[in-house]
Amino acid sequence: MSSKPDYLTGLIQELCKLPQEAEWVEFKHNNADPKEIGSYLSALSNSAALNGKPFSYLLWGIEDESHTIIGTTFKPFSAKVGNEEMGNWLLKLLEPKNHFRFYEIDMDGLMIVLLEIPAALSNPVLFEGQAFIRVGSYKKKLKDHPEKERELWRAFDRVPFEKGIAMARVSSEEVLRLLDYSSYFDLLELSLPDGRQAILQCLKEDELIVPCEAGEWNITNLGAVLFAKNIREFSTLKRKAVRVIQYKGKGRIETQKEQEGGKSYANGFEGLIGYIMALIPGNEVIGQALRKNIPMFPELAVRELVANALIHQDFGIQGAGPMVEIFDDRIEITNPGMPLVDPERFVNTPPKSRNESLASLMRRFRICEERGSGIDKVVFQIELFQLPAPIFEAPGEFTRTILFSHKPLSEMDKADRVRACYLHACLKWAMRDYLTNSSLRQRFGVEERNKATISRYIKEAVEVGLIKAYDAEAAPKLRKYVPHWV
Repeated sequence: MSSKPDYLTGLIQELCKLPQEAEWVEFKHNNADPKEIGSYLSALSNSAALNGKPFSYLLWGIEDESHTIIGTTFKPFSAKVGNEEMGNWLLKLLEPKNHFRFYEIDMDGLMIVLLEIPAALSNPVLFEGQAFIRVGSYKKKLKDHPEKERELWRAFDRVPFEKGIAMARVSSEEVLRLLDYSSYFDLLELSLPDGRQAILQCLKEDELIVPCEAGEWNITNLGAVLFAKNIREFSTLKRKAVRVIQYKGKGRIETQKEQEGGKSYANGFEGLIGYIMALIPGNEVIGQALRKNIPMFPELAVRELVANALIHQDFGIQGAGPMVEIFDDRIEITNPGMPLVDPERFVNTPPKSRNESLASLMRRFRICEERGSGIDKVVFQIELFQLPAPIFEAPGEFTRTILFSHKPLSEMDKADRVRACYLHACLKWAMRDYLTNSSLRQRFGVEERNKATISRYIKEAVEVGLIKAYDAEAAPKLRKYVPHWV
């Protein structure tokens, strides 16, 4: 929502014109009990989702019955609970975190306080472990109204994240100021249309903006998360900016550099990849009298993994966004949300995305793979560079991929070797081929005279159950292997 004073004044006037309190609006005079505010944060956020509103509002300084502006003595920015600022106290007790905002507005000498509350996204918002809802103008516990609870869950299913509103009631001029529309046309390899209305119409067709009931525009989450010039201007999305952290050594004790991007995912992608690759250590190679610096990790693999982290994150997990961590010996790429596919099956699995509109546009911009072969390419690049096999894991409510720097085969432990065998078998099966002693020797860069060592590595992977013989009756030296799930 725009925080301009004239907009806030107009919004308050419009809300006061409501014939009665709506389920997504509540008026107060001076009642500022913190626990009461907390329960209203839950009730109004859930009711906004139920009523298809991007935001709900709690206002102080408005007479409850007549909606007359009378002013308030409530000062949210100085209010405390114990020794803690009230805003921080409220946020800690909300689950999931709902990034509400207080505004103080002078209306002809009378102070009004407006609390803007984003609608719940994919789960009911709870305060102190309890979900609330509005029934008419009354605040009730959600569990006591099962019909409302069923409606609310249906509402979550109907409205994907991308269609949510990141900023409401924005003028045409503000849309073009806030969104990097020129990058949109550049990525689609289209000429910039003549005139403001033609540009807005194109943005509307891809649902980056939608008409507002008030005659202006709403910027959707899709539009903001892909093309915001400065994502921090969108209060509900600023925590979704990509964080890049470079550490000294192999641990997180000493940070060398940390940067949180200001641009969004589509217009900032190339700059983001360039920044990451510049931080990644390189190896100097001398050949034909020329020196060249080879990055520790293949850029194509980094591109695919960063794009995956952006596209497949769970936007319903508030207060967390994609993160790239660079260590001396590895790079870790993490995004909020459990994967929709078992990490063991990332290779050679049809694509699934919880953010289909986002994924579709990123494919049109050629930022990510269209056919779900991105992870296959990552594994292929890792084998080509003869790096240790990556780790795909799902710790807690997050998905993480770890790429490791070069390590001689003699220094790889059993877990490294088994993981490499398994992913090699997966990649071969994706090509309708098989893991063999010969193919694994090539993957590890091992000469034929050491094929007995490779046979031992294959046996390790078979024993832990990750691969199996495709033709168990064949002679050992002719045997072929496939992933255990074939």
